[in-house]
Amino acid sequence: MTNKANGVIYIGLTDNIDERVKEHKLKVYPKAFTARYNCDKLVYFEELENADEALI
Repeated sequence: MTNKANGVIYIGLTDNIDERVKEHKLKVYPKAFTARYNCDKLVYFEELENADEALI
């Protein structure tokens, strides 16, 4: 995720990309990094078999 100015980037991990992007756009967690820096633009995602692969 990034913001409109592309000034910051957020990297996360989820098992439900649609719901997580929605949470970022709606700022469900107002004190979170993405809410504070207005990161509501998905620029890249990758699907993997399991979370361990993402952490490598």
